[in-house]
Amino acid sequence: MSKKINVRFGICFIFVMLLIGCINKVPNKFDLKQLTRIDIEEVKADGSYGESVMITEEKTMEIIRKIFKQIKWEPNVEFKMAREKDVKATLFYKYDENMPERLFEYQIWFDQNNDTATIISNNEKEGYGNLDKENAQALENILLNK
Repeated sequence: MSKKINVRFGICFIFVMLLIGCINKVPNKFDLKQLTRIDIEEVKADGSYGESVMITEEKTMEIIRKIFKQIKWEPNVEFKMAREKDVKATLFYKYDENMPERLFEYQIWFDQNNDTATIISNNEKEGYGNLDKENAQALENILLNK
């Protein structure tokens, strides 16, 4: 009887250790090098979404990675905009070939008066961010095909 208990305990212990090992592999921070794809939906004047566009071309992805590095993030800041966003972008991060991609959603507003961009991320480590004139214009050109 005690052998069965020891075997069951051993199996449970191994299972728990494997589970903990798998949990620790999930990164706390995603590196932009892990960005594999972006889905973009332009928001129409009535608030509905236009056709979804997928960006996977490596040259464009590299430009977007460089632009996203320039965002000045303010984590843990609640921010609401007065008007509807211009673009909703979903970024796909692949951190392990054996695991599903991790997705983060970005709401983006392009300010035509100041030529800047405001971005709200659902990634709690990012929160609310701003882009300067040069990077905002480059991002708008890519996302809205201008």
